[in-house]
Parts: sequence; C-alpha cells; structure tokens
Amino acid sequence: MKCRIVYSGGLRFIARKHFSFMNTVAAKAMPLRAAPVAAPVTAPVTAAADPVDALIKSIRIPPRPSLLADLQAELASSDPSPERIGRIVAADVGMAGALLKLANSSLFGGRRAKSIEQAILFLGINQVAALMTGLLARQAIPVQSAALANFWDVSTKRSHAMVFLSRRLRIGAPDIAHTFGLFCDTGMPLLVQRFPDYEATFLDAGAEEHRPFTALEDERHHTNHAAVGTLLARNWGLSGEVSWAILHHHDYSVLEDEHTDDAVRSLVALSLLAERALRRYQGHAGSPEWNKGGARACAYLSLDEIEVDELLDELGEALHDD
Repeated sequence: MKCRIVYSGGLRFIARKHFSFMNTVAAKAMPLRAAPVAAPVTAPVTAAADPVDALIKSIRIPPRPSLLADLQAELASSDPSPERIGRIVAADVGMAGALLKLANSSLFGGRRAKSIEQAILFLGINQVAALMTGLLARQAIPVQSAALANFWDVSTKRSHAMVFLSRRLRIGAPDIAHTFGLFCDTGMPLLVQRFPDYEATFLDAGAEEHRPFTALEDERHHTNHAAVGTLLARNWGLSGEVSWAILHHHDYSVLEDEHTDDAVRSLVALSLLAERALRRYQGHAGSPEWNKGGARACAYLSLDEIEVDELLDELGEALHDD
C-alpha cells in the first residue's frame, strides 16, 4: 500500500504539543508528506540558541548498523537476490542463528528451516529483513532501567502479535507490522539514557487513565518516546509507514483522520489489539491503552466485541506457543 501522508494530519498536531520538536525532525529527515509545509508559527531562532536542536543532539540515536545498510541496499536493488541476502546474514554467525530460531517459531508457520537459505525461502526476503532489523535493534539499544527490564521481550512479543494480526485480518504487510511492533517504543530506552528521572515518568505515564501516554513525557522532558522513536526509525532507513505510525501510536484521534494514510492508521489500530493481547498474556485484567483507544480501533477495523474476543483468544494461544 502506498503511503500518502498529508501534513495537516501529521506534524502540525505534534508540533503544537512540544514546541516544534517534530518540525525539526522533519527538516532533518527525508520528506514523507504530499502537501506543502506551512510556515512555522514560532519566531525563528539562531542555531546556537535553539533549544530543540540542543535537545535532539543530547539524545543519543544509535547509528544504523552496517549489516542493516547492506540488507536495505540489496532490497532496494532492481532485482533483490535471496542468495546475496543469505550471504549478508550468514556473515554474522550470531545473527544467523537467531534468525533461524525466529523463522522456526510457531508464529511464522512452524516449518523447520535448517539453513539461512531455507529460512529466506519460507519467510520471504522482506520478512527476513524485518527480523534481522529487530535483532540488530536489540543489539544497538541497551536497556538500562529496572522499570524497562523486560523491554525487548515485550517488544518482541508485540512484533509477533502484530504479524499474527496482520495476517489474520489481512491488513497490510506482515513484515511492516513486525517492524513497527518492535520499534514503536524504542524511544523509551533512549530517553532513559538522556533523563535520569525518566523511569519515574514511564511508570506514571503508564498509570494515566485518560491522557495520552506521551502527555506526561512532554510535560516533564519536552519530548516523548514517540517523537524520539520516529527519529531513530528515519535514521535507520525504516519505511515511511513505520516512521509515521510510531509518531502517532498514542494519538488515537488519527484513527478518525481521513487525511492520514490507511497504512499508518492500520498499524495504530493493530497495535491497540496487540497491546490488549499482551496485557492478557501478562495476567493483567485490563489495558489502559485499550480503554483510551480501543473503541476507535474497533470502529476503524470494523470489528465488534465478539470478534475482538475471538481474535484475542486466538492470539493469546499463539503467544503462549511462541
């Protein structure tokens, strides 16, 4: 699905929330919007005095791994070769072993791939690239917080849940859903590195019953994990759908915004289903995020309560078998 982002449904809303932070992000990244950019409403400042630029520079964004750059270059060629992709993956023994383990999991069909070549054959080159991107992200982004101790385990489960939902509901590309599910919260460990008190913000924001998770982050730190995660995604060359869905994944009004591309809205809606399923899997009775946006997600996906319960039951079984 072609991603067509209209400016009025994207950066303008975020810019109002934290003093032009995402206007600066957009200026530093390749354009994704189709409509012309409106003139900034804030007065211009010099680079030396720009607090937004200073904030961005103070947050350490890991550089794109060379292995990922090689994979993306091959995928961008006119005739991507499974053999060449296999050689790129096999160059890192640890990555190759982890990929085989993932390829053989029940959520990816449960077939027993005995080599990288078989894994690529079973999964397809786009899904292999998505899995490798996730493994590289886990290596590049350490988690230095007790509150986020299970961050990568939860992110991996979410990515698997997104693949399941994408396939089950036949919405979007599973590899795109996988990448979004893994990267949507990557701004959190980066904010932990930048702000010593972010762990408290994370816990307090998670307890918010009505306001968006990102609202408290904005108040305390003048940015949020969705904005930082978007910057990481853009710097790593991830797709436009993934980048913009990360930016909006706590902005559930986007589900009703017809100016925002369906690929982005679908990822946000599926992420709410995945979040509810993960809460069930973890033994929690409810889901604050589902309470905030679940009704909008169901309306967008044309699902009623019975269909949602059946879907979540299936997904719960798949997560336990994973």
